[in-house]
Amino acid sequence: MKIDINCDVGEGVENEHLLMQFISSCNIACGGHFGDKNSIDSSINLAIDNNVLIGAHPSFPDKENFGRKIIDISNEDLKKSIQNQIDLFLERLSKFNQKLHHIKPHGALYNLISVDEKSAILFINTIKKYMSDVFLYVPFNSEIEKVALKNKIEIKYEAFADRNYNEDLTLVSRSNEKALIFNPKNVLNHVCEMALKGKVKTISNIDKPIKVDTFCIHGDNKHSLEILKTLSKELLKKGIKIG
Repeated sequence: MKIDINCDVGEGVENEHLLMQFISSCNIACGGHFGDKNSIDSSINLAIDNNVLIGAHPSFPDKENFGRKIIDISNEDLKKSIQNQIDLFLERLSKFNQKLHHIKPHGALYNLISVDEKSAILFINTIKKYMSDVFLYVPFNSEIEKVALKNKIEIKYEAFADRNYNEDLTLVSRSNEKALIFNPKNVLNHVCEMALKGKVKTISNIDKPIKVDTFCIHGDNKHSLEILKTLSKELLKKGIKIG
């Protein structure tokens, strides 16, 4: 069995050179919550060196809150910002003669379009022109999944290896001390449940069905490297290859 593990990078943590060898796809911040030409170029370089698939990671234009809060912005301004972020990213990719593999929205934008149909429609209308032979990473059973499929956009179902879930399959709020999973063995168990059984154990200890094509580890998780090393070693023992 083979699974994809992705990581959010180019976000100022500067640990990409350590993480890239353990992942198979990456989501590079492109100027909304973090990032500029230099950080994008550096992350692209590392991805190429490690044979990692390259994705754009657009967000609300909100560096102050790292894109993790819904901000007051008009639909038109949000659309312009997302397109500017992706245009910048594609410009940098072209310098390396590389192809965009996927788009994965970040933070509050990701969470909003997962549950709000109008926001999901706005996002799909914004990115549609970029999506020829490009995947969109989406959560299972989400609004953005439904809208993407209606628009014939290719999707990959994403789950979070280092985050806990509510019963409706939304992520537990970061304001909750149990939102993130830091213990590598707990992350391993979380991934195995989803990959092998098609179920996720929620924060209330209830099993819910889930579909997963790619698992995310947050680059700014303080134990991200330890987690990825554990997954790389232990998943193989269970017959699961990362790639």
